[in-house]
Amino acid sequence: MKLIKYVFIILISYFNIAYSDNYIEFQEWKKNFKIIALQNNISEETFDTVLANIKFLPNVIKYDRYQPEFYEDTKTYISKRTSTKKISKGSEYYKKNLELINTIEKKYNIEKELLLSLMGIETNFGTYVGKMDILSSLATLSFDKRRSEFFSNELLILLRLIEKGQIDYKTLYGSWAGAFGFFQFMPSTMKNYAIDYDNNNYIDLKNNKDAYASAANYLSKMGWKKQQPCFYKIDLSNKIPRSYLNFSAKKIHNKKKLRYFKKYINNANVIDKKFDNLTVAIITPDKDIIPDAESLHPAYVVFENYEIILKWNRSLRFSLAVCTLKNKFSNEL
Repeated sequence: MKLIKYVFIILISYFNIAYSDNYIEFQEWKKNFKIIALQNNISEETFDTVLANIKFLPNVIKYDRYQPEFYEDTKTYISKRTSTKKISKGSEYYKKNLELINTIEKKYNIEKELLLSLMGIETNFGTYVGKMDILSSLATLSFDKRRSEFFSNELLILLRLIEKGQIDYKTLYGSWAGAFGFFQFMPSTMKNYAIDYDNNNYIDLKNNKDAYASAANYLSKMGWKKQQPCFYKIDLSNKIPRSYLNFSAKKIHNKKKLRYFKKYINNANVIDKKFDNLTVAIITPDKDIIPDAESLHPAYVVFENYEIILKWNRSLRFSLAVCTLKNKFSNEL
């Protein structure tokens, strides 16, 4: 009993020391980041006011290291996010916002099913937008070395938006990674694609009108093609050169015309021939994630639209889930 108590005391002491070290280093990071912010035309008043109460959030580091995209197999990941319950809730949401959604679909030429799918997967149709202090989250991830440059830039962009009066910093609660609103826009996405659809001189991404129009605007500007597919699930031949397979979302490589790949696809008959001249790639998303996963299963041939979703969230599984839910909504609405 005494030994257990002794070990417990050592562990508590260790974590207290680690937290203390992080706190000291985080305060030093904040001083250095202030210099960078001022050099990037952020006023001292804005910096001191907005970041006065930011904190180092240990859980954010934990979440960053253990995302579902890093450990769930494709079948599990997709099935969790495209359930019958999700479809039912999305159909109900559509009925309540039918006029807005149909108008935006027509204006931006983006399918309502896709917008519903993204909103459903990101925030369960606006019912869960996240409760994390975004400013502290971005500061923590900027302080952390894994993706410091990316999150430092996002934090600087957010500070500029606040300084310009486009965003109220007191409302900034969202995901652990710093995303905000019904469609979980990062600050750079807010800056480049968010719009004031209802013309009230304020962009509110937790408002259906601004959020929906902003998401449609983003997809339109990214080049979404309404009449083209995202992917087909395929059965690959063992004869396919392994160099043609994509395991990572970082960069999709070895793209070719679909007609070229068909000789390696056992069930090529499931793919409409009208897409033969489109440029595609082949992904096998479990290979680098799941221990002992097969190289050729599951496999998908992915189109340009798939890569548009990949720009939204650079995860092979996320894009597959979004497009799967989109297809399910197409059969319901």
